[in-house]
Amino acid sequence: MFDDNGYNQKMGKTLDVFTKELTSLRTGRANAAMLDLIKVDVYGQKMPINQLASVTTPEPRMINIQVWDLNNVSLIDSAIKKSELGLNPQIDGLLVRLPVPDLSEERRNEIKKMIKSMGEKCKVSIRNIRREANDDLKNLLKSKELSEDDEKKFEKTVQAFTDENIKKIDEKVELKEKEIMTI
Repeated sequence: MFDDNGYNQKMGKTLDVFTKELTSLRTGRANAAMLDLIKVDVYGQKMPINQLASVTTPEPRMINIQVWDLNNVSLIDSAIKKSELGLNPQIDGLLVRLPVPDLSEERRNEIKKMIKSMGEKCKVSIRNIRREANDDLKNLLKSKELSEDDEKKFEKTVQAFTDENIKKIDEKVELKEKEIMTI
């Protein structure tokens, strides 16, 4: 039997990943989630900063990273510098301060393009899931496990999931663009 719910969950997970990627983008405001995608090479493996330190945002334009192990301070510092966030860490013992500068107009437009391209990639993933579901339906129809009426019904359901998720992506892209362009 065809599991339309499984495909809906796959689409939902794709949307979750996209949402997480969006929160890691740097806007004009400090956000601890900006550091989520940065991995630090420690203890022979790559770990996210929030597993090596506590991350707080005491002010709208400042991120504080309270490192737990002194040996990791320089590793976290270099990982942040290597990232594409364009942030300049200031080290004070076990505390790493990250001032978040204002975004220039040029940088805002670059980020807008990045958001659009991330949105497009997510839409492509959603459409691939739809194609996979439709292929499954055709195979079930061929093997006579599904009637033509059921196939059409499930196709409509899958298309509804697709439309709904693509609409959510567009809304998220639009919201993030507004956030970026707000000074």
